[in-house]
Formats: sequence, structure tokens, C-alpha cells
Amino acid sequence: MTTLIGGVPVEPDGMVEVIVDHTLHDRAAEFTAFMVEAEPLLNRMAWLLCGDVHRAEELVQQALVRTYVAWPRARSGDPLAYARKTLTNLRIDTWRRHRRELLTSPEGMPELIAAGGAGTHTHADRDVLVRALLQLSPRRRRVVVLRYLLDLSEREVADDLSISVGTVKSTASRGLDQLRTLLSVSTVAEESR
Repeated sequence: MTTLIGGVPVEPDGMVEVIVDHTLHDRAAEFTAFMVEAEPLLNRMAWLLCGDVHRAEELVQQALVRTYVAWPRARSGDPLAYARKTLTNLRIDTWRRHRRELLTSPEGMPELIAAGGAGTHTHADRDVLVRALLQLSPRRRRVVVLRYLLDLSEREVADDLSISVGTVKSTASRGLDQLRTLLSVSTVAEESR
């Protein structure tokens, strides 16, 4: 005969029936696998959006925490899209709180390619591009980064930023025009040296 003590069934031999819920362990393991795969992409995206390594790391951590809390909802759709949207929203929130922010100069940005050798030219090109991106307005930079550097479709960018597809198209077009102008000025300046 089984008796209940505090709502827990206890067998006559003193053994307590333990029901283990494996869903928490499975959820953590599933999210950990997602995080390992998505974190480098989210770090890159955050850095391109804010231009500061430390803020980018904080944004990614906050986005991953929020994604974990909403994991059942996030994994039912596209978890990476959910994390990207969360990251973008966090960036917008910080921008609203700190309208006067100082971006890190390009000299203070992280190095991804070792100096010297064949990577030097690529490094110089990336440096020129990052400097040009930093001159775009925050909205144009977000659209250009999401659309062309992260290779998202216009619909995905619109969904991530909660704007219309038409706004994505026009903002991307204007952003690319501005980048072309900035990059052509940079190229002329480099050639004159």
C-alpha cells in the first residue's frame, strides 16, 4: 500500500518514487547546441551594428538569455531569426537610452585577419568598408548589415527590424549609394598617396 507524505508517494519499504523531468535537461542541451552554432554569427552582427566589441558581447549575451527564456516559442519557428530580432531590438533599445554615444574608432576594432602576407589587402579593404559603414546612419547601417553582410532576404530584414519590405528596399538602396560614394572617395584618397 502506497502512502502519501507531503504529496509524494512513499512505498511501504521507505522508497520514494521520484519522477524526473527530462525536458529541462533536453531544453538546456538543445539550447546549448543552438548557442554554439549561433553565437559567432550573433557576435559578428552585434559588432557590425554597434561598432564596439564590449557592447557587442553584452548584446549577444542579453539576446541569448532572452532567447533561452523564450526557447519553446523560439524553437517552434526559426530560433536564429528570433535571436537576431532580439539582438536588433536590444541594440535599438540601447540606442534610445544612449542617444549620444561614442563609437570606437576603426583603430580600436578587433582584428580578424593576421597582419602581413596575403591577408593584408583583405584587411585594408575591410577597414575601409568598416569606416564607411560607421558613417551611415544607424538605421541604414542595420539594413545594409543585415541585408548584404549577413545575406538575409528583404522579408527577413523587414521582419527583424519590424519595418515594411519597401522601407528595407529604399533604405538599402540609399545606404548602398552612400557607401559607394564613401568608398569611391576613400579609393581616390588612397590612390593620391
